[in-house]
Amino acid sequence: MTNRREFLQTAALVGGLAMQNTAQTSDIPRKPLGKTGLSVSALGVGGFHLGSAADDATAQRIVDMAIDAGVNFFDNAWEYHDGLSEERLGKALSGKRTNVILMTKVCTHGRDKNLAMKMLEESLRRLRTDHLDIWQIHEVVYDNDPDMIFGPNGAIEALDSAKKQGKVRFVGFTGHKDPDIHLKMLGHNYPFDTVQMPLNALDSTYDRSFEHLVLPEVVSRGMAALGMKSLGGSGEMILNGALTVEDALAYAMSLPVATTISGMERVEVLQQNLAVARGFKALPEAELAKIRESARSFGADGRFELYKTTKKYDGKIGREQHGFPTAEKLPA
Repeated sequence: MTNRREFLQTAALVGGLAMQNTAQTSDIPRKPLGKTGLSVSALGVGGFHLGSAADDATAQRIVDMAIDAGVNFFDNAWEYHDGLSEERLGKALSGKRTNVILMTKVCTHGRDKNLAMKMLEESLRRLRTDHLDIWQIHEVVYDNDPDMIFGPNGAIEALDSAKKQGKVRFVGFTGHKDPDIHLKMLGHNYPFDTVQMPLNALDSTYDRSFEHLVLPEVVSRGMAALGMKSLGGSGEMILNGALTVEDALAYAMSLPVATTISGMERVEVLQQNLAVARGFKALPEAELAKIRESARSFGADGRFELYKTTKKYDGKIGREQHGFPTAEKLPA
């Protein structure tokens, strides 16, 4: 069995070579998207934060600047800001759709295939496109989610139908809560193309670590790993002094992932991330170990990975479908 050190050393070498060999006209490295034949930028733009931008013009500027810098991976989800995130991205990509790898997520949260297909049509309309490059099942974070997703008339059947209809090229799933739930999804041996998960230096020192438990399994199957929450979701690990932005982002991007998706609601945040991503080369294992150790005391109890240890990052629709009160219904 390959141990963790060998896994990371090999992955860093392969990732570094892929970045050098697939970079195109930009100095943002490109990496293979698993077995899809696509190449994606090492840095991706998170869709939720486009909906958090001050206005449409700011979101447009972020998208334009990202594309001009060589970023070609754009994330989104049907439920982000009640559709505003998809609408803003669709408008911003007008005339540029063929320049990007476009991903959004379906948000059935256990509901049936027919609803999933309806959501797909709404996402395509908002995004102003006739197809998605990647369609993922969003927020697989509850223990019974995999059973519902793979049950009769579940979301998996929608993924199959969408691919057959040519409305979706590749499919995957995402979640942020517990590696065991990801492993349960993978245990169904469905041919996912992509798997999205939180990956950062604090995750690596916590018992429920996606880096230790899920990432090697995804890589071994030839699926594309998509990293997220490199700074903790809303920058918790940065704001509390666990890491610098540069170290946190460099650590996440050095893992064997196709892209690291980062939320950027302000131009200044995009510029900050681009400064790390330009000409990026995977850090050697010794440097990764140094970053991990420097943050170990912050990561051991999950206090700055609130998406794992609390309901803070669990979406409203998912909470409602599973019978949990939403924020506005919680007692004062």
